[in-house]
Order: sequence, then structure tokens, then C-alpha cells
Amino acid sequence: MTSATTTILQTVTRTISSVSGPPASGTSNASADRAPPQGGVFEGLNPTHYDTKNPITLFVIQAVIVIAFTRLLHWPLSKLRQPRVIAEVITGILLGPSVFGRIPGFTQHIFPTASMPAFSLAANIGLVLFLFLVGLEVDLRFLASNWKIALSVGAAGMALPFGLGVGIAYGLYHEFREDEGIMPISFGVYALFIGVALAITAFPVLCRILVSLKLLTTPVGVIVLSAGVGNDVVGWILLALCVALVNSGAGLTALWIFLVAIAYCLFLAFAIKPAFHWILRKTKSLENGPTQGVVALTILLVLASSFFTNIIGIHAIFGAFMVGLICPHEGGFAIKLTEKIEDLISVLFLPLYFALSGLSTNLGLLDNGITWGYVVGVTAVAFIGKIVGGTVAARLNGLVWRESFTIGCLMSCKGLVELIVLNIGLQARILSQRTFTIFVVMALVTTFATTPLVVWLYPDWYQEKLDLWRKGKINWDGTPISATVEQGDSAEEMEVDVASRVLVYLRTDGLSSLFNIIGLLTGRRQSSQQKTTQLTNTEKRASANMDENHLKYQRPLRIHGLRLMELTERNSSVMKVSELEEYATRDPIIKAFGSSAHGTARDVTMSGQIAVVPDHSFANTLVQRATNTRSHLILLPWSETGSVSEIPSSFDSAPLGANADPLANRSFSSLVVSVFDEARSTCHVAIFVDRSLLRQGVSDNDGQSSPVQERATRQLSRTWTGVASMPDLHENQGMLFKSSDSNVMAQIRVLYTGTADDLFAVRLALQLAKNGGVTVRIINVIGEQIDTTTTKSAFSLGRRKEATPLQELEHEISDLVKNNVTFEDVNTTASSAVVLDALLLNSASDSGDITVLVGRNVAAPQNQGTPSSSTLLERPNVLGGFTSNLVARMRGDKIAANLLVVQAKLPVVGKGSELVGKHVGGSDESLAMGS
Repeated sequence: MTSATTTILQTVTRTISSVSGPPASGTSNASADRAPPQGGVFEGLNPTHYDTKNPITLFVIQAVIVIAFTRLLHWPLSKLRQPRVIAEVITGILLGPSVFGRIPGFTQHIFPTASMPAFSLAANIGLVLFLFLVGLEVDLRFLASNWKIALSVGAAGMALPFGLGVGIAYGLYHEFREDEGIMPISFGVYALFIGVALAITAFPVLCRILVSLKLLTTPVGVIVLSAGVGNDVVGWILLALCVALVNSGAGLTALWIFLVAIAYCLFLAFAIKPAFHWILRKTKSLENGPTQGVVALTILLVLASSFFTNIIGIHAIFGAFMVGLICPHEGGFAIKLTEKIEDLISVLFLPLYFALSGLSTNLGLLDNGITWGYVVGVTAVAFIGKIVGGTVAARLNGLVWRESFTIGCLMSCKGLVELIVLNIGLQARILSQRTFTIFVVMALVTTFATTPLVVWLYPDWYQEKLDLWRKGKINWDGTPISATVEQGDSAEEMEVDVASRVLVYLRTDGLSSLFNIIGLLTGRRQSSQQKTTQLTNTEKRASANMDENHLKYQRPLRIHGLRLMELTERNSSVMKVSELEEYATRDPIIKAFGSSAHGTARDVTMSGQIAVVPDHSFANTLVQRATNTRSHLILLPWSETGSVSEIPSSFDSAPLGANADPLANRSFSSLVVSVFDEARSTCHVAIFVDRSLLRQGVSDNDGQSSPVQERATRQLSRTWTGVASMPDLHENQGMLFKSSDSNVMAQIRVLYTGTADDLFAVRLALQLAKNGGVTVRIINVIGEQIDTTTTKSAFSLGRRKEATPLQELEHEISDLVKNNVTFEDVNTTASSAVVLDALLLNSASDSGDITVLVGRNVAAPQNQGTPSSSTLLERPNVLGGFTSNLVARMRGDKIAANLLVVQAKLPVVGKGSELVGKHVGGSDESLAMGS
């Protein structure tokens, strides 16, 4: 028994030893059948050791380093308005032999030569997909609509730098042709490549610079964008020809490559494009965005096209670029497709490609005076050729000198397209590592200098001056030609309507609020029977003048809606800007806004527009658009999402509590404060807070909160079948909306304490009172009771200067609205509670749509009694201290009322050049450039 056990143990031991033990002497093949170690670092695995069977470990380390460095460098550079490509290239240079490569062991462990094929494969896949996005971004319709000026500026902007590039190529060719790694090619092919490298413009980076500087819709932006499209297409064609000549040498093979490339382009345009568009219409991808199947088909087309152009001797990126050109822009298809695939490319793949470029850049090769001379020479040629060519062509098209120089500087931007061209030259062995480094430095310098030069040459004050000068409103020195008054801006109308032009900030979450306030501005249509019923005896006796006064008061109201969308780093965001006019016509928010004009009592002219700008310039964009549209009032609905974002989250942790302040919104408050500050001398501002927002977290009589309530806990319950089921949702658990009755009178309650904001609030209320179904009650806060009889007698004796501004308005109220307006004097020398009672008394039980209208700056009037130490300004708030108390009272008493807070425009002081900025009438000698 013992020997049998011993035999079994020996057998098991030998078996285990043969499987997991070290190989015995003379059995070298014993370990060949072993599985690879799965214990990782616990078995002594070195993560930086490159394993061809498991390359992902080192690739992750490389990708993390590249992405982290890129994002860290982009943060300070973005403060200087520099594109992200600058950070990506600098990251590559730092990781290459110039900086980190000098650390012993860094390159051998992090970027070993054996790992470069896998790294290069991922980078080039990203490059192919990125060139497809570049093709998507190029809208040939834009080129067709501006072909004349685009052709002249684009041709001059390519011809001169191309010629200068051929000249400097002679010196480069003879100076560095003995460098290691250069393919023996003729000077003609070398000169063609250098000319293309200096003539090309970075279209994607150019678009982003135009958008960030708000120049895309200006004449400069339109010209540069049109010329950039043509420059981009021609540049890629010339580059494809150059690569074909390098790959085939010269002669018959190059001709065949060229002819096949042309035939392939025609095949894509006249065979693939119609079929692809038919599929898009069949799948409704043009209307609803690309389906997953369409995205897969598009990627297959990109890869197949890249494969074909690569095997015929042209770089693979040319095929991807061509597929991007044939994709339609109708219905926003190009934008929606870009949104689906751009993030992974721009975040992961593209930084890898530029890091690969940086690994090939060695600043240490710039080690002598001749080399640095060529660095300066190439950079100067790139600047001079582009700036002079673009400037002369723009000047010949009728632009002033300063605009022309701006166009030339913008066309000199190289960016990532230049780096792609240089990498192709390096891979094709046209450039040595030394000449490649020279051109990389040139690309960095030209790209970095573009934005500062444009800001210096074409500042905002100069754009404003140029616009007024072209409209014939000012002379070139800044003095006004004539103070013309356009139709609809007469003094008579200004007295009648304090806000006949309104700019509305359109928000997805504020449509119901906007429809509410627009209904107050435009009024409701009433039947003849309703009008007759509401007429008093006084109005009937004045019926002879009724029609004339009605025409006087009911002039068209102009309402312009502006929808703000955040400009991000995504290419799709830039594409929305370039296709803004078409994109705005499809926007459902603008369409819904336009439909609100139907059924109004007065004629309304409504328009809508979209602006894609950085979030930090939302306020400036609103004020600037109000200036351009000559709006009297900017109207903003308060955010219902709790932030500047318009999209609410369906999974918020909890709604506002019973004691929460719905106006305590830090991000949106910053926007409101910026609008208040920037519009102070431009136009009036009104903030509308919907009653539903003021009642968030406050329970109604039926126990439900409005409009958001605590989310009910859903539990699975067992039934007699033994199957767990979700209980049915009750109808009252959803969002409740109540329609307003057009026959119900809208009530407006206004607070007047003597400030300029209060006075504007009263004038705005009187304007709203002219609309059908609106009654106004004005609460006049005074320090001591006044004798209204004495005041009225003063008017009859012509002593109007003895009356207050409110009393003057009361005396001038038309008979049309006099019976809908009441005045109530409140004597308050103790606290603000009396004022709150006067504003909100019986509001909880009143029928109709109640709106409380207050000024942002509220204070006890100093000329009507001495107020006590307890003033109405009890604590600071974005909308005013009194508004804070008002909101707390409305929420505490469960008062269903809207809130409208207004700020009046400061009176205009000064004439002439001060109307267009301090620089317009200045003596800056640089202004002579535009004469």
C-alpha cells in the first residue's frame, strides 16, 4: 500500500514538474508549449517592455502621456487664443529627441523603435479619419456663391508663396540634399513640394480663428473662408500630384497615376455620390441624422477610398478627403455625422499623429548659422508670400488696406494641415529630418502669430467704425454725417412705446415663459362684443377719436429672437457657425418662437437668429446684437434648468426644496449680471421669472408641487401570479401645464419708488396696458401723503415742473388705457412689509395672469419724506435686494404670479464720435490705411 502511494505521488510530481517546472537540461523545446504568463506584474512583467504579442500595455502608456501633455499645454495657450494644434506639436517636440529624448532610457523604454509600427498605425488611422472630417467641413456651395473674390484672393495667395517657395527650394535642395534619409529626386519634384508646403493654408484652424474672433460673418471672414476652401482643395490636389511623382519617378507611370486619379474623382462625383445620397434619402438620414448603418457605410467608403488612392501611388488621406467632399450638407447631415465620430479622433488619434511628428523633430539639428538662416528665410517667405498675395488681391476687390492686410495675415495661417503635408514629405523621403524640423518651426511661428496680428489689425472698434462709414453715417474721421431718424423711430413713437424693438434671448427651457411675456407685449385678439362690453361711458363718448388713436398706438412691434449656442472645441461646432443661416432655418426653437406671433392683437414683426459663441461671451453677444438691431429692450427668461445650459437633466438628484431660492443660480446669475453691466448704456434690460419657477418645491392645495416634485420611490410588488411588476404611474405624477384663458384679464402690478428703473417699469407697464385684456395697478411708494388735488391743479395751471415724473406720466395717459390703469399711493416709513402687502394683496385668490413688475434698483424716494433706517434694500441680490424679499414672500404665501425685473438704460451723454467709441474720432495714424 505504501509503495503504491509512493508511486502515485512520484507520477503526479513528475507530471507537474513537466508542465510548470523549469526545463531540464537538454529539453529546450519543453517550454515552447507553455501558455504566456497571465500574472502580469506579479510574475515580474515590465510594463515598459514592448511585447509584439501584447502591444496594448505600452501603447496605453504612450497614449496617456501624449493626451495628458497635450491637454496641460493647451490650457495656458488657450488663454492666448491659440489653437490646440500648437499644444499638440509642442507635446511631440517635448517627447522627441529635442527634450525628453535626452533623458537616458526615456526613448528606449517609452517610445522604443519596435513599438513605432503599432503607434504609427493608430496615428495614421486617425489621420485618415481626420482628413475625412476636413472634407466634410469644406462646403463647396460656399465657394460657388463667392467664386469671383475667392478665386482672386485664393489664386494670388497661392501663386506668390508658391513662386517664392520654388526660389528658396533651390538653396534648400543644394544645401541639404546630402542629408541622410533623402530619396534621390529631381529638383523639379522637390521644388513642387516646397512650393505646395508654403502655399497651403490650414482651413480647419482658419475656421476656428475666425469664429473665436467673431469674424466669420464679416466681409473679411466671408472672403477668407471662400478663398480658404479653394486653397484647401487645390493644395491637396497638388500634394497628391507631388506624391505620385515621387512614388513613380517620372514619365509614363506618373501620367497613368494622374489619369487614374482624375477618373476616380469623376467616379466618386457621378456614380458614388448619387447612390450615396439616394441611400441617405431612403433611410431618412438627411432629416433625422445618420443612422448607425449609414455611419458604418460612410466609414467603409472612407476606408475603401483611402485604400484605392494608396495602392495607385497617392497618399491614403486624399481618398478620405474626397469622400468627405461628396457628403451632403443639406439638412445638417455633415454636422450630425461629424458629431458622432469627431471626439475619438480629436482626443485620441490626432494627438498621436502630431506626437509622431514631434518624435521626428530634432531641434538639435539646427546647429549652425546656415541652418538658422534657412529657418528665418523659410519663415519670412511663408509670411511675405501669403500676406502680400492676399493683401493685394483683397485690395483690388475693393477692400480698404487694413481689411486687406487682415485677410493676408489670416491666409498665412499654416496649422495642422501644414504639418500633415510635412509628414507626408518626410515619409516619402522628400525632406530630411533637418529640413523637416526647419518647416515645423515655420509652421509653429506662422500659426502662433496669426491671432495676435489679426487682433491688432482688425479690432472691434475699427470694425464698428468701418461699418458706420460704409453705411454713410460717419465721415472717415468719425464725425457723424447726419442724425437721420429711420421710419418707426420718431420721437412720437418713442413717447408712445418705450420698447417697440425687443431682443429676446431664446432658450429651450424658457419657451413657456417667453410665450407668456410676448403675449403681454402683443396682447390678445378680442371679439367686437368683448370690446363693447369693456368700453366705459367715457370711452363711448370719445369713440370718434378711437380709431385714429388706435392706429397711433398700434404700430408694428419688432421682436428679434437670438438663440445662443456654445462654441466648443469640436469641428461640428465650427461647422454650425459656417452654416449658420441654413442651420437657423431648421431650428425648432426659432420656428416655435415665430409661431407665437399668430393671434396677437397688434402687428408684430418677428425674426430669429442663432449665434454660436464661447459661453463667456454670451452677454457681450446679446448686447452687441441688441445694438445691431437697434433694440430698445433685452428680454431674458430666467433659467429653469439651474444653469446656463438649456437642457435639463431627467436624473437630477432632487428638485428645489421648500426653502431653496430659485434665483440662487450662480452660473446664470453671472450671465445676468454681465448683461446688466454691459447694456447699462446701450438699452433697457428685463428679466422674466415664470411663476412656475417661483413655486418649485412649494406644495399646492392638492398636495402636489409645481412644476417639479419629489421623485416617488418605485418598488416592485408581488402579484398573485408570482411575477414582480412595476406599479402604474398616476396621471398626476407627470408635469402639469395649464392653458391660459384668452378672455381672462392679465393683471400687472408695478412698484414705483422714484428710481430710474422704476420709472421705466411704469412706462413699460403703460405700454402693455394698451393691449387687450391687460389691467395695470401702480404702487407709488411715498414718504408722506400728498395732495393729489393740488398736483392736478398744478397741471391745469401749466406748472408741470412741480410734479414728479410719475405724475407727469399719469397726466399724459391716453383715454384708451386710462380706465385700465389705477394708481395707489402707499405711505411707508417703517419697513418693506407694507409695500409687499400692496403689491401682493389678494394675489393668491385673484383670477387671471398676474405679473409683478419691479425695477432692479429700488429705494425710498428722498424727495417725498425721510425714510427710516429700515429701507427696502435689505440684502444684495442679482435682481436687487427688494426682489429677494419679494420672492421669499411670494414663495411663502404660495402666490401664483410672474415676476418681471427691469433695468433702465442710462441717458446718452455726448454726441458725435462718442456714439461709436472712443477710437472712432481719434487721431490714430493707422486709420489712414483705410482711406
